[in-house]
Amino acid sequence: MKILKYLFLLVLLSIVALSIFVATQKGDYTVERNKVINSPKAAVYNYVNDYKNWANFGSWIAQDPEMKINYPQNTVGKGASYSWEGKEGNGNMKTFFVKENDSIAQKMNYEGTASNVFWSFKDTVGGTKVTWKTTGKMSFIFKIYTAFNGGVDKVIGGMYEKSLANLDKTLDYEINTYAVKVDGLVKMPETFYLHQTFTSEISKVIKNFRIVTPKIITFCKKNNLPLAGKPFVIYHTYDLVNGLTKISICVPIKNQIYTSAGSDLLTGKLEAYEAIKTTLTGDYSHIVKALDKAKAYRNAKQIVADPSLSHIEVYTIGKTETESPSKWVTEIYYPTKPKIVVNKINVMTKKVEAMPNPTDVVTPKTDVVPPKANTDVTAPKTKTAVATPKAKTEAVVPKTKKTVPAPVKEVEIPSEF
Repeated sequence: MKILKYLFLLVLLSIVALSIFVATQKGDYTVERNKVINSPKAAVYNYVNDYKNWANFGSWIAQDPEMKINYPQNTVGKGASYSWEGKEGNGNMKTFFVKENDSIAQKMNYEGTASNVFWSFKDTVGGTKVTWKTTGKMSFIFKIYTAFNGGVDKVIGGMYEKSLANLDKTLDYEINTYAVKVDGLVKMPETFYLHQTFTSEISKVIKNFRIVTPKIITFCKKNNLPLAGKPFVIYHTYDLVNGLTKISICVPIKNQIYTSAGSDLLTGKLEAYEAIKTTLTGDYSHIVKALDKAKAYRNAKQIVADPSLSHIEVYTIGKTETESPSKWVTEIYYPTKPKIVVNKINVMTKKVEAMPNPTDVVTPKTDVVPPKANTDVTAPKTKTAVATPKAKTEAVVPKTKKTVPAPVKEVEIPSEF
């Protein structure tokens, strides 16, 4: 019995000692890891900025494949959030600050332990240097957990290292796998659409597209307006020097409508046109390469571009259809200069004007009947019979001159056209 008591006291003292040790440990912590990702900065930023992509690189999800993840309506940018329930515990995260293509700040709560999470993205040799940092204060339970697993730096830092390696591997394939194909000249049909038009930085076109498009689609649903295809952007101007473009973000509709004056949404119509079509399959970060290839084709074929606008981009397959950037499809259309069509009425007018005056035409041979006595056909008589009608015509046709309509009036004939 005494041995059991001693063992019990020993265990109790150990627990107390451990509790005192854990309790006296510094609760504040800072963990930081960084890695060079072999992808463009904008592509890396956009990928990390959407919580729905975290399941593709987060190491904690691989360790707990049965983890339940909950996504709200907004998972991108400031105000975005998500939560999870796993065998190791539950938590949630929310974004409270973003700087385009530069940094992201978030707040996380994991089993009572609150922390601040920071991301930074910097251009460097070989790609983008990504720094992932977290600061916080450990709860008593988390102190015990980290104490038995090598400390907080090893626990959190290990997850960050594995996750950054996964991020590099995922983006290296998803972002850098792409293809550009010039499809050649195509004919595009007449299209009605709703749109918003404004000037934007070229680098922020996709961001603005993702903000405006849902608003237009919601408007269509509320007003029972059937859609007629994929959203697209009309680039009216494209100033690479200043990085600015005037755009119309458009959603095609089946029938033309009219919006009230002062409305944020306006209606538009694209007449049927011919264009050079180029297809980009892959992440949108490769759009410049696709545009350059389309221009090279246009120059090689000596095709004249339509000066009224730059080009049109149709987002056939995007983020709403698949989370894999390598499968996104963007169609680019460079409208050609409309060909000059000769007016058929003018052609007919010219033909009529070119016709000789009826009074100058020799009257038909049937009007000249040779005398019955001269039945043998000889060259002299034939010439005499054909040559004499002019005097007769001048004597008989004056009334015809007055009644023959002027050639211009005869243009009414081509009304079939």
